[in-house]
Amino acid sequence: QVQLVESGGGLVQAGGSLRLSCAASGRTFSSNAMGWFRQAPGKEREFVATISWNTVSTYYSDSVKGRFTISRDNAKNTVYLQMNSLKPEDTAVYSCAVGQTFYFGPSVGGYNYWGQGTQVTVSS
Repeated sequence: QVQLVESGGGLVQAGGSLRLSCAASGRTFSSNAMGWFRQAPGKEREFVATISWNTVSTYYSDSVKGRFTISRDNAKNTVYLQMNSLKPEDTAVYSCAVGQTFYFGPSVGGYNYWGQGTQVTVSS
């Protein structure tokens, strides 16, 4: 059974940093892109970042580009999201996801395994 478990969320002041982790179990995803998405209350799920299976390619939403960095460790079946210069508008539940075979991009429909999410709250 595939399971994705996020950790590292919490409460931080504006300008601060957090590092999220997402550990996958049940199978290896070293051949799949992995991504991070977020959902704020009352809003739709929003793409944040994705990384290719071999870490060569990354892609970020405009809202986080230059502040967030996605990385992965295939040996640990884990993907990370380093979040710096956090803003109150970054407050959301952050979830990781595994891309479908050969998919690399920002579409929610391109991902077929999802974690439950971790809450990130940024105070002003």
